Amino acid sequence: MSLQLGSSKFEIAMETSPRPRSATPSAIPQKRALNLDDEQHIPAVSSPLNPDAATSRSRKAPAREQREKKESLKKREAKGADTARSATPDTQTHTKKTKKIEKPPDVVRPLRYYTKPPNSSDFDPPRGPIFSPILEKANREFNECFEQISNKKAFRYTNCIADPSFPSSRWFRQTEASPFHPRFSFQEASSHILFDSTGRSITTEKGFRMARANVAAREGRWYYECKILSGVRPPSRSPSLNTPSLNKPDTTGGGHVRLGWARREANLDTPVGFDAYSYGLRDVSGQKVHMSRPKDFSPGNESFHEGDVIGLEITLPSLALHRKVVEGSYNKAVDVSDDLDPHPAAEAPDIVRDRVPIRYKGIVYFEQFEYSSAKDLEELMNPSPSSAPTAATTTTNAASAAPPNPNHPSVALRTLPFSNIKVYKNGKLLGAPFADLFAFLPPASKPAAQQGARDGLDDGMLGYFPAISVFRGGAVEVNFGPDFWCPPGDLAVPISNSGGGYYYYSSAAAEDENENHDAIKKTDQSSAAGAIPPEETPPAATRKQQHIQGKNSRLRGMGERYVEQIAEDVVYDVVDEVDFWVLDAGEMMADVAAGTGEGAEAQKGRSSASTVAGMMMVTPVGMVEQAGMLGGGGGEIKEIVQEEE
Repeated sequence: MSLQLGSSKFEIAMETSPRPRSATPSAIPQKRALNLDDEQHIPAVSSPLNPDAATSRSRKAPAREQREKKESLKKREAKGADTARSATPDTQTHTKKTKKIEKPPDVVRPLRYYTKPPNSSDFDPPRGPIFSPILEKANREFNECFEQISNKKAFRYTNCIADPSFPSSRWFRQTEASPFHPRFSFQEASSHILFDSTGRSITTEKGFRMARANVAAREGRWYYECKILSGVRPPSRSPSLNTPSLNKPDTTGGGHVRLGWARREANLDTPVGFDAYSYGLRDVSGQKVHMSRPKDFSPGNESFHEGDVIGLEITLPSLALHRKVVEGSYNKAVDVSDDLDPHPAAEAPDIVRDRVPIRYKGIVYFEQFEYSSAKDLEELMNPSPSSAPTAATTTTNAASAAPPNPNHPSVALRTLPFSNIKVYKNGKLLGAPFADLFAFLPPASKPAAQQGARDGLDDGMLGYFPAISVFRGGAVEVNFGPDFWCPPGDLAVPISNSGGGYYYYSSAAAEDENENHDAIKKTDQSSAAGAIPPEETPPAATRKQQHIQGKNSRLRGMGERYVEQIAEDVVYDVVDEVDFWVLDAGEMMADVAAGTGEGAEAQKGRSSASTVAGMMMVTPVGMVEQAGMLGGGGGEIKEIVQEEE
């Protein structure tokens, strides 16, 4: 009892006196980490009874080191996702990355510029150039053009007109100026070029100057003709002259011409074939010229004389194959066809035109950045002298030193498979002087590096243009069809009186034409007119009419391409307007037109009305501001302030 009593007293005393925390048993986990080795009663030193003591300790050590060397998230991001996952896999981080929603790529759209509202005169069709007569040649009057803007080194200009159906495009769309047919472009010509009233004949009193047509070939087979009005005269057959000079052409007094195809980057103050952007033919000896290197081509080195009709045909692969070349995905083993007549694609490629309407002498033009020459092509034309190559430079420059080909490392030096240029003289095929033409789609063509210019955009007018150069009195007339002077046998001409379809000249008909033409030349060798006049062209009844399958695979005149180009411009304008309309809150614009909804409320008291060309127009100023046209809703719109000229 005493022990129990003492024990109870002791317990009472312990309860009444303060107890140290260290001696108090508690079920709360201790702050210090538990030592697993102590709980398992593993001795620090191995013994015969427990030889695995040290092994168990060493086996647990790498686990602690692995936790200590675990890298942070920033280090893993710096080293890359693959390295981080292999070194320290993190299930939670990996789950977050898979759930991350990627932002869709931005859609490339044309830039818009905030300009003044159009004047009443801007709704009228643009007037043609003002002609001032300068000289007469070959029964034609040649004029100098006034009141016309010319393309500069880094800018290109096209005609435009105000249209109330295009409010989101700032009221302007593209159009053509008179004369309304395929011809030489008044903007795409040197300032020293003289035109006739139709725009199809040119000459100059200066040195070599170039003019390009207002239509371009982008894919397919296309043909146009040139009649030499003044140039190298035929050899004189007068018996009073010495015999050695009988076969020599008379190069005095008539001037010279060069004929061919050129891209937009070609210099207009140089002859065709001067650089890598044009392919030309000389009138003297009929030589081919590319990058200023003339080479013999025509059989017997026959010259092109006054009165001769020279036909030029170009063949370009499909734009789909063309894009494979510039994108670097072309494979010679797989792409074995030019693919000129493919199945219609679900989506057409984007055509982006960054342009701003400007006013010049009362006429409104679209101004845009022009494509410039590439350094690689300039180096190909004029190689710079270099020192002896070392082993390192030889290995590095081996690919760049390769000749132009479809898979060249430099995009500018890539060529188009299945492309060529053929030449006809008075309806007779002379051959194909050029093949594997340079690619022209971006990034093979790009504007000069300047503020506001964007690379990799196709404006729909890249291609090869009919181009003519004249020199000191040389004169040429072009014919884009459909009534050609000396058409080749496989030329497809649209049948206008049968509700569609095409016919082409059969081989027999072409041979008959050549025989008739040779007979005419033999009977009148002293005359300068060596070509078949238009009225002597075989009638349509002698032509073999047949519907031809494959729109792009047949040979067609450039006049037909001109009609297609006008239709494409209309489609591009409508697509841009619809795209801008959607970005500018199309529903609000519909409300403004209907007089209901928020758009009508924003319109009240904030619209400016103006009577233009006999119709009432409402400029939705309030709607524009609220829809974000001047902010980020419809993309950035740059404000342009232009002084009247």
